[in-house]
Amino acid sequence: MEDKPKYWLREYFEALLIAGIFLGFTNTFLIKTFYIPSGSMKETLLIGDHLFVNRYLFGLNSSPWEQRLTPLRDVRRGDIVIFKSLESPTTDLVKRCIGLPGDEIQIIDKQLLVNGVAVDDSSYASRTDSGRTFPNRRYIDPLYRVRDNYGPYVVPEDHFFFLGDNRDHSRDSRYWGAVPRHYLKGRALMIYWSFGGDVPDGQWVSYGHKMKQVLRTGGSFFTKTRWGRSFHVVR
Repeated sequence: MEDKPKYWLREYFEALLIAGIFLGFTNTFLIKTFYIPSGSMKETLLIGDHLFVNRYLFGLNSSPWEQRLTPLRDVRRGDIVIFKSLESPTTDLVKRCIGLPGDEIQIIDKQLLVNGVAVDDSSYASRTDSGRTFPNRRYIDPLYRVRDNYGPYVVPEDHFFFLGDNRDHSRDSRYWGAVPRHYLKGRALMIYWSFGGDVPDGQWVSYGHKMKQVLRTGGSFFTKTRWGRSFHVVR
């Protein structure tokens, strides 16, 4: 018979190993976590919101019989999607899908049109700089040139067009074009924690800097957590 302490340690180690494998598999293929480092999706998503992301929903190229047996579906207009940045593929972004393959996208004086039809996006989109509308002219700063007047642009096959809900303060498909399907990582599901304190910007500095951030977060966890946003379904 094995010594009791050794047996207990082995059981403990095996349990941790199995839990680690399960969490790794889940985070890779099913549910991934993601946090919001910028204000491009305000007021739908705030800086410091931490999300569960469904990686399985439209992340696979499924056959017809797989589609019948599983809850897989394609991207829909209005989905809030996590995807790799076209400008920096090691960085993940979150935006709302506005255009599907073949859609014609146009913005005229801040009004979004899809296939020539004006879109009523007042329930989720915000335009905080409503007092200024910039024309799409070469002499205008590129930051503003396509912000309020854009297109018409036809979304290429197997690509998707994304905009941030904070329309006047979002760098999105107006600036870097449509996103290919293989860059998509999943659909935002739910806010499991929202923190109103210091939030990392996603850039690695050092282990020491990371440790300081963790300590600051722990010290203000109860006072800076937005408890009312916990378990809020993302739409």
